[in-house]
Amino acid sequence: MDAVFDICYLSSEGNNVEPDDIPQTKESVWVLGKKYSAVQDLDRIRRDITSIIWCTYRKGFIPIGDEGLTSDKGWGCMLRCGQMVLGVALSRIHLSADWVWTPETRDPTYLKIIQRFEERKQAPYSIHQVALMGASEGKEVGQWFGPNTVAQVLKKLVVYDKWSSLFIHVALDNTVVKEDILQQCVVNNDRGDSSTTPDNVPSDWMPLLLIVPLRLGLSEINPVYIDGLKICFQSPQSIGVIGGKPNQALYLVGCVEDEVIYLDPHTTQRSGLVENKLTDEQKEMDCSYHCKYASRIPMLAMDPSVAVCFLCRTKSDFEELCATIQTKLMNETQPLFEICEKRPSHWGPSTNEIDLQNTSLFTEFEAVDRQFDDSDDEFEIL
Repeated sequence: MDAVFDICYLSSEGNNVEPDDIPQTKESVWVLGKKYSAVQDLDRIRRDITSIIWCTYRKGFIPIGDEGLTSDKGWGCMLRCGQMVLGVALSRIHLSADWVWTPETRDPTYLKIIQRFEERKQAPYSIHQVALMGASEGKEVGQWFGPNTVAQVLKKLVVYDKWSSLFIHVALDNTVVKEDILQQCVVNNDRGDSSTTPDNVPSDWMPLLLIVPLRLGLSEINPVYIDGLKICFQSPQSIGVIGGKPNQALYLVGCVEDEVIYLDPHTTQRSGLVENKLTDEQKEMDCSYHCKYASRIPMLAMDPSVAVCFLCRTKSDFEELCATIQTKLMNETQPLFEICEKRPSHWGPSTNEIDLQNTSLFTEFEAVDRQFDDSDDEFEIL
């Protein structure tokens, strides 16, 4: 199976040159909140990066939208970055933070996660569902998304997938409001069915994916924010940053020195199904969801529109993240964002468009009104 993975990788990359993915440096490498040595842990870094579900452009899928698009090449890179963030979140909730993928992996839970991203209309997080839900954000199928748009879309989609057992909170105005999050994530006995909670997650807490959309400059990133970005990448709760280079969305998974480490969705692969991973074709398709090597760019080369992402599997995770924000991030000369106990008075009351605890299963997805009025025009640089 390793040979199948190598063939799969080489066919998409076109060469067999040893990559310059991780620099030989004494500085620590940070990937998804974990600390590594570039010299001693290189194999482990690559193993963990390969274990991330890699979502790329696909071609030959069932047509989407009025124009009948059968590929997302040229317009779907931000959508794919959103899928990758969600893939990491689901893997950490339903598998573990230390779970490792290999070409031989046939773990039923892993397959259940992968199937949620396949190019099928019925898959909760397929390109079809993400693109169509984008219409509620004013984005027609085939239009580019910004980081905030994809965050809002994921927030709405995850509600319809009970199995995911995940609540997504998208922060407003560079501010994380603890009260809003606790109201949704602290599960009381009378708040509905908790039977979908994974065994490794406390039943009194709904796992939280916190997404904070930010603008870190006008046309280019302001150097004053670099240290704050590093603090985010080094947080144990970090699951990366949705961002990229100008006009090119990338999934930023970590950092080393003054560079970000990223997975690139700009590889066009054929569409297909992994299903139960029994046939050679299904095994090859599974390999296409994993990238052997990451890439790097300088932090100052990033586009200033980003969305930082954190996963809090437990309430103690959330409390630890809040402490990090309070004691480290907010002590920066120019904090990336702030945290407060209650909603600022000028915001008005919280409006949760969909009650997570009382939403019907994803099979009823098409019957739900998708009219929402969120907007993020200022985040459409990518």
